[in-house]
Amino acid sequence: MHVPDGFINAPTSAVTGVVAAGAIAVSLRGARRELDERTAPLAGLVAAFIFAVQMLNFPVAAGTSGHLLGGALAAILVGPCTGVLCVSVVLLMQGILFADGGLTALGVNITDMAIVTTVVAYALFRGLVKVLPRTRRSVTVASFVAALVSVPAAALAFTLLYWIGGTTDVAIGKVATAMIGVHVLIGIGEAVITALTVGAVVAVRPDLVYGARGLRQRLRLRVNGELVDANGAAPSPAPAPAAARSHRAVWLTGLVASLVLAGFVSFYASADPDGLEKVASDKGIDKKAEEHASADSPLADYGVKDVADARISGGLAGVIGVGVTVVSGSAVFWAVRRRRSDDASPARTETTV
Repeated sequence: MHVPDGFINAPTSAVTGVVAAGAIAVSLRGARRELDERTAPLAGLVAAFIFAVQMLNFPVAAGTSGHLLGGALAAILVGPCTGVLCVSVVLLMQGILFADGGLTALGVNITDMAIVTTVVAYALFRGLVKVLPRTRRSVTVASFVAALVSVPAAALAFTLLYWIGGTTDVAIGKVATAMIGVHVLIGIGEAVITALTVGAVVAVRPDLVYGARGLRQRLRLRVNGELVDANGAAPSPAPAPAAARSHRAVWLTGLVASLVLAGFVSFYASADPDGLEKVASDKGIDKKAEEHASADSPLADYGVKDVADARISGGLAGVIGVGVTVVSGSAVFWAVRRRRSDDASPARTETTV
């Protein structure tokens, strides 16, 4: 879904750039409310994990692959505003360092992959958790559905942008049918990855999952060796020991997983073009595609320049990408968190008489 330069004309790209800048400004303010001492250190890790998993293209149809977009995953784990920032950091790193996604199309990509996926996924997720039982399983199920829908929603958003400012003359109906069709399949992969990840974190640290805040469990008693609901008992908070444990183990586990995925598992990812690349090639959308401004980057196309061995080159690029993303993301979210702390300080809140 990374849109290259030349697919969308300059005026439309400029407008989406303004939209993206405005959304990021709003998200920076919103993230100050979402991030706390538990989630702030993990937001940079979420961005790095999304970067790593996006390197793992999976086959979805003959000659076509897909990869995680990550908007749903980020929104559910750390909040919708923080999620927009997470995906935006990933897209910025990919565009500048790896020549993936055009630089003049950065506004298009942020609007499509960060804003649309996050807003659609989180709105659907919140609606589902309100009607489903307040259990951890419901959070996982809602994550699956929200992620599934977010991908074709992003495909539809691209189709609308192409209809407004596409640089080639291709029937919009053909573009919509091809884009939405293949991205429904990619959405299934997105849903599986998102549900597995959210489910794993909820199982061990539900207090760290933004979308699971307020999750309650019924008080249960052991009777004759079996657990039964205590009739008339009020809902009790999730177990306190999980909330009391340090998040350091989760952070280290996530970082190691990201490094392994990007540095080793990515070598076995599908080499087929992703959904947008395949549709663009089949329908002629890419006739006016432009060479990336960072095509000469030492890390272009997710390989380290002058390293002949493809496995080592790709692995090193993946590890570097994870490292740069986690550092950049952590710096952004640390600054946001610090701004929140400054705003809440006594010096800021005292009044004069």
